[in-house]
Amino acid sequence: MTPPVFRFAPSPNGHLHLGHAYSALLNFQRAQASGGRLLLRIEDIDPTRCRPEFEQAIYEDLGWLGIAWEQPVRRQSEHIADYLAALARLQDMGLVYPSFESRAEIARLVALREAEGAWPRDPDGAPLYPGTAKTLSAARRAELMAGGLPYALRLDMAAALGRVGVLAWDEHGTGPSGEAGPVTARPEVWGDVILARKETPTSYHLAVVIDDALQGVTEVVRGQDLFHATSVHRLLQALLGLPAPAYRHHRLIRDATGHKLSKSNQATGLRALRAEGVSSAEIRHRIGML
Repeated sequence: MTPPVFRFAPSPNGHLHLGHAYSALLNFQRAQASGGRLLLRIEDIDPTRCRPEFEQAIYEDLGWLGIAWEQPVRRQSEHIADYLAALARLQDMGLVYPSFESRAEIARLVALREAEGAWPRDPDGAPLYPGTAKTLSAARRAELMAGGLPYALRLDMAAALGRVGVLAWDEHGTGPSGEAGPVTARPEVWGDVILARKETPTSYHLAVVIDDALQGVTEVVRGQDLFHATSVHRLLQALLGLPAPAYRHHRLIRDATGHKLSKSNQATGLRALRAEGVSSAEIRHRIGML
């Protein structure tokens, strides 16, 4: 029987905090208990925020926690060709189109829509794309792109949903409302999600499903904040013919005010806690793993 494959996939855009420690330790413990494998992936597709010193800190902090992972580590920045190939397949299906509005222009369009009534927002609270770039002719799109205008490549959600049936995933953890068992995917609530930008050749959504498939990941253990994103991931897996791992969304570690921890909150950073003399055993105690 093939052993299960888990992964921990942080971004090196800041120091790890207690929430990362919980997720990493949970993956490590489940891999050990099941006789499985634990992979480490560095999600560094954003060159403006990701820095080598943060990547090195990830290795040091995980080692301090007593976590071991397989080598080599997959770094997304070294596998851009994989994401471009997947994007090209979706483009060949006619499921991708460029939009050219700036963030300020999108905000203005949203305000106009909201002046006429409620405008839908995605599960993260961001308004759905309000523009009309999907109606541009192929010639006009090519003209705008050739002119050097910044653009985002979006998934035509309606067309994509027309290619697949009802999608679901096996939830072995709990969603925001306590969901467990089969969960029906609802990617439409995200609207025409961005798959890449002119300056960034892939998005989190596209890269994560490609990485999981290429690495043979069978168990995705991650925070409840990504529960709803799984709907988009299931859609992309179905469109690209990729296997769907089992998903286990775990509770979030929150601060004293009840908010999800952030890398900008140094009080929860593992580096800062280590500098204060906090032990790895105390970290486990603080996150409820002892």
